[in-house]
Amino acid sequence: MRNLFYIFICVLFFTCKEKSKLPDPLEAGWEGESVCEVLHEDNHIRVLKCTFPPGVGHEKHEHQPHFGYTLQGGTFRITDGTGTKTIQVKTGATWNKETISQHEVLNVGDSTAVYLIVEYK
Repeated sequence: MRNLFYIFICVLFFTCKEKSKLPDPLEAGWEGESVCEVLHEDNHIRVLKCTFPPGVGHEKHEHQPHFGYTLQGGTFRITDGTGTKTIQVKTGATWNKETISQHEVLNVGDSTAVYLIVEYK
């Protein structure tokens, strides 16, 4: 009965959010080393700069809705819920995710790639 009451309250007030067990982009790293740093954070956004030398990636993590900008492109192997693919990301490329997403990436190219991630709060 208690679980039913909890579900009712959650649906009624839209306040139920289960905490993911995956790290966010700042918490996730590669082989114990951080790949992202905070450039700016306030009540509305957090801006991360993430740097991936060749052979370095980002262990499986979860993104809240965010905007991304590629400062320096590269070649990545990306594994997500749809499978694994290798993509070339060009310098200046942008993307916008309006939903929560999860993935793992690895720089399989021969140059260092750098991204800005702007997370909405």
